[in-house]
Amino acid sequence: MTQPPVYMNRNHFDPVPELAVLRTEQPVSRVQLPMGAEAWLVTSYAGVREVLSDPSRFSNVMPTFLGDAPQADGPDSAGMLLGYDPPEHTRLRRMLTGAFTGRRMELLRPMVEKIVGEQLDALEQAGSPADLVEHFALPVPSLVIGELLGVPADDRADFQRRSKARTNLSITLEERTVLGNESREFMADLVARRRREPTDDLLGMMVREHGDDVTDAELIGVGDLLLIAGHETTAKMLGLGTLLLLRNPDQLARVRDDDAAVEPAIEQLLRYLSVVYAVFPRFAVADTTLAGVPIRAGEVVIGSLLSANRDSDFGADLDKFDIDRRSPGHLAFGHGVHHCLGAPLARLEMRIAYPALLRRFPGLRLGVAFEEVAFNPFSFVYGVDSLPVMLG
Repeated sequence: MTQPPVYMNRNHFDPVPELAVLRTEQPVSRVQLPMGAEAWLVTSYAGVREVLSDPSRFSNVMPTFLGDAPQADGPDSAGMLLGYDPPEHTRLRRMLTGAFTGRRMELLRPMVEKIVGEQLDALEQAGSPADLVEHFALPVPSLVIGELLGVPADDRADFQRRSKARTNLSITLEERTVLGNESREFMADLVARRRREPTDDLLGMMVREHGDDVTDAELIGVGDLLLIAGHETTAKMLGLGTLLLLRNPDQLARVRDDDAAVEPAIEQLLRYLSVVYAVFPRFAVADTTLAGVPIRAGEVVIGSLLSANRDSDFGADLDKFDIDRRSPGHLAFGHGVHHCLGAPLARLEMRIAYPALLRRFPGLRLGVAFEEVAFNPFSFVYGVDSLPVMLG
């Protein structure tokens, strides 16, 4: 694959113009997936919300007649919430919601602040130019989710490596399967330890509170999903979001100097960047229509979050980054029953990390020309793998 499909392709921060043309002229269109299969691409805000709002028509579970998905890393693996529909999804998600309430997030705040402070020290020690991704954007969410799940410190470098590779859509199915097996073997060992001695982390909480109502396989799947989703997405937001703010110095100064500007700025960073470019594939449960287009049972449907979040029907002038804009209802975290469970944690990390970074280094600037920054369009989570910066 030499060129990403239209729904993944970008010009730096922005979708390619062809995506907007599709949204206007053909909001439900045929597209080829990176692995070669065909799918329906939905690009309008209303269409994506419709797909995400109705699991009775658009299922997360792969139909059996489409062939055997690799069990090691397939969407139907036990505990992988993205491959569940209600009521199974509802049962398992309910066990996890207590870990992501507003009250729980405030209890986590001191831990997140400590990690952010330590990584700012590491960034300073690296000296200018320093790689913001290596020393800050990647380790902050990695350490946070590691603390939340109780991952031993010595194991965190390995799960960073695996999760980064597993979101890279240019690797082969065989490579993805090997990585999936490695990840589940690691998580199986962690779950076994929690069964023997439940601790205060998330897996220990699930063992204590739900016991035999949750299987080891489900705990392994939940833990594996959270390790990937809980740090790769936030890491890409911290790196790419900082780059966007550096390109908009007036708005950067507001985030740095005005506490009231931080929260709306983060919501606009989420909407504008939409680092998860599309939702997990859905499958039509039966023959149906969407925006007047007939879709047959079993066909794959992809909802473009990037396109939906810039749809003029959702708001005016959405191709402009403006932290004063209010966009309640953006789809950066999805929508419906599969709305991102970890969204409160991601928001907490960003609310702490962005202003702390900009206040610690008020002279922060790019260490290379903008044209030299390498974006990664082949990752399921869009961003930059490296971001050289000058600290002062």
